This record gives sequence, structure tokens and C-alpha cells, in this order.
Amino acid sequence: MTGTAGGGAHDHDVIVVGARCAGAPTAMLLARQGHRVLLVDRATFPSDTISTHLVHPPGLAALDRWGLLERVVETGCPPIDTYSFDLGPISIVGSPAGEGFEASYAPRRTVLDKILVDAASESGAEVREGFSVEEILFDGETVTGIRGHGKDGTTAVAHARIVVGADGLHSSVARATGAVGYAEKPKINAYYYSYWAGMPMHGTFEAYDRGERAFAAWPTNDDLSLVICGWPMRDFEANRDDVEGNYHATLALAPAFAERIARATRAERFVGMAIPNYFRKPYGPGWVLVGDAGYLKDPITAQGIQDAFRDAERCTRAIDDVLAGRRPLDEAMRAAQEERDAQVMSMYEFTADFATMEPPPPEMQQLLLAASESPSARDEFARVTAGVTPPEEFFGHMQERMSHQTPHAA
Repeated sequence: MTGTAGGGAHDHDVIVVGARCAGAPTAMLLARQGHRVLLVDRATFPSDTISTHLVHPPGLAALDRWGLLERVVETGCPPIDTYSFDLGPISIVGSPAGEGFEASYAPRRTVLDKILVDAASESGAEVREGFSVEEILFDGETVTGIRGHGKDGTTAVAHARIVVGADGLHSSVARATGAVGYAEKPKINAYYYSYWAGMPMHGTFEAYDRGERAFAAWPTNDDLSLVICGWPMRDFEANRDDVEGNYHATLALAPAFAERIARATRAERFVGMAIPNYFRKPYGPGWVLVGDAGYLKDPITAQGIQDAFRDAERCTRAIDDVLAGRRPLDEAMRAAQEERDAQVMSMYEFTADFATMEPPPPEMQQLLLAASESPSARDEFARVTAGVTPPEEFFGHMQERMSHQTPHAA
């Protein structure tokens, strides 16, 4: 292990607050580089959390780089090699394949997060589960550590050169530092999901858009399928007192699917979420934000897990530069922020547009119809939703294709 903390002022080089899809990989990768890392989370693992579960090919590529993909596959999580979009009058069915992977996976978070936390520990990070952070510590404007307590109530203090907030929407690090938000959008939809037994998906992710209602289904561990329904936030208050009734009313908009779910058995309670859309400046003196703590969007395109993985790699490179003395934190993290925003901004906007569930304008309807009639375009549309193909690339290709097919008016 490299002693990069400099003197005895710091117990650790890095403290990571939050041990799920952003925090555990960040801690793991930094520990593998020889840094002294403390990873804390108030949960004990395995434990569940609200999630879309989906890990598209770019996320699988990260797991493969880390040597963890086989562990996920060995849990019996079924591959998903087909994405099907029923948009009412138009249906688009394609392959999400990309980055060397033919399929996606949607592991339960009880499975995935445990694998990630174990990998962080195996890599040399100190992991404290069941640890609640009470306070982010400062020396003037600079974050220097955390104060918190374990399950026995004993208070503990830890210091580090850098504190990473990987603690999601309600990040204690973001709140304490006043991390500035930008490009913000309000919550668009409310979503409710549960798990169903006896509803095989045959390797397919299915999504249905029915105007102001949408739902989707895909397979996960233990022969269960996750089925999620969404409706606009303006209907949230009216519907919250009868989640189950509104859930089934949404599924009834696709009668064939409703018949399938009628033959299935709900295995767990309903879980709900409504998520704001934002970017936050992800760094400042002594602190960094990674994953949902720094950037979050509506879950309709299920990008969160792979975004967290890629952000963990991006921030790890920057933090390693800082700890090794190659670049100051401001410079390293400014570059990481710019890279993050350039990579995800078009998907952020595409997701927000997609989530509104408004009828597409005529030009978009023509484009989607043209896509539905072309095998290669169907695959490319599936790859957009999988985060493989940038939205602007797909739409640019389709507009070019349509301009060649449509005779110009005289």
C-alpha cells in the first residue's frame, strides 16, 4: 500500500460514503491502486434498494474490466438479448448488443451490491457496514473527514485527504458542501414496481407506451420478473392511495400483457419512486461526488447503474492523479466533470423527452415508423436505450436515411 496521505494527519487517503453501485467500485479501484480507502454505508449487505436493476452492455463491460462479471452471471441472473418497444401503432424490437456483449443483465441489488462490496474489501479497502454518517468534517472550507456511529452507537471519527460522496440523491456530502446543481428538471413521473413469479420473459425486456401511462418488464434473479408502471407526477397524488389498482389499470392498457400477469403471482410488495433530474458540480476542496450524488435522471431509460460504474472509473482516475501529485484536485475533477457531462448530456435530454410520454410530433412518428421497418435501425434504437449508441447518432442516421428515401418537393 502506498502511504500517500502525507504525515499522520489522515487515517486514510480517501473515505467513500455510500457502498453501492458508485461507491463500492470507487473504493475497490482506488484500493487496487494502492491507496488507503475507508468505505462506509449505513446498510449491511446483502440489502435491497430501489433500482431499475438493468445493467446494459456498457455496464457489463465495466464489470468485465474489474473481473466481476462472471460473479454476476453465476448468480443465475438470466441474460436479456432482446429489447421490445410497443409504442401503440409502432413496435420496435431489436438487440442491445454492444461493447462485445450480446445481452444485458438485471441482477437484484441484493446480489449485485454484495458482489461490489465484497470486491472492495478483497481489494484492500476497509469496509464499515452499518455505519451512519452524522457529520461531514471541515477545516475552514476544506472537507477533512466524517463523524458517525456504528450499529452499537459508538461514535467514530475518520479523516482523509479526499471524502467521496457516493450516497445518492440525498447525499450528505453534497448537502454539507452546498454542491451546486445545474441543468435541473423537476420530477417527471412516479414509478411503482414489484416482482412476479410465473411470468417468464424469455430473455426479453418489454416496454409499453400508452400515452400518459407506460410500463415495462424484464427478468431478474430467482425466476422472477420485475414489472414497473409509470404515470405523470400530476397524477401522483390522485393515485397514491390505490397503487395496486392504478398499477393494474396501467397494465390493462395492453390486454395481452394483462392476461400474462393475471396468471402470475406477485412475490413482493410494491415499491415506488419519483426522481428529480439534475447535475451537480461534483467536487470542491477535499470532496468529490460520484454516481447519483453528482448526476441523476428519470429511470425510464435505466441508465443509472452503468452511469455509476463509468463515473466510478472516471473519478478514480482523477483522484489517483491527485493523490499521486500529478494534478491538483480542481484541475483533475474539472476535467472529469467535463468528460461526464459530454458523455451523458444527450442521453439526459433524450430520457427527459422520452419520460414525458407525450405523443411524438409527426416528424418523430415518421422516423420511428421508418426505424420499425428496418432491422438495422431496430437494433440501433435498442442500442440507444441501452446507452450503446448516442441518441444524436441514431436520429442523425435516421434523418439521413429518410432524406434519401423521400423525394424532394418540386
